[in-house]
Amino acid sequence: MLRLSKLTDYAVVVLTRLEEAEEGGVLTAPGLAAATGLGEPTVSKVLKILSHAGLVEGRRGALGGYRLTRPLAAMPLTDVIAAIDGPIALTACVDNSIGVCDAEATCPVRGRWDPVNDAIRRALSGISIADLAGAPQRAALAAE
Repeated sequence: MLRLSKLTDYAVVVLTRLEEAEEGGVLTAPGLAAATGLGEPTVSKVLKILSHAGLVEGRRGALGGYRLTRPLAAMPLTDVIAAIDGPIALTACVDNSIGVCDAEATCPVRGRWDPVNDAIRRALSGISIADLAGAPQRAALAAE
């Protein structure tokens, strides 16, 4: 089963709250923690990772905080997953990496997972964080 970490889920939640900041405004880690219901240490950790990946930027000082580096519609889910969880792949055989599998020297399918991993990356790259932040499809269908 392909499963993302809780931290990736939290990152999406934090990013969607950051979008609610006024144009050019920033939100603090304590403010985001209160708005999301997540613990402040968790929010701080997520913000640090997202900042290192270039998805958010921090501003220091009395009026400091965090803001998005680009709109959520221009932020593919793959960027967030890669920032938090690392390379997107179903197996340890990520793009013919070396030294991550005990059986790589004798593996009959070595390198053959690459098309599967690429397909998953392409599918996820077509989903933006803005897509996830929108109203659930079920609610839209129920309203019709």
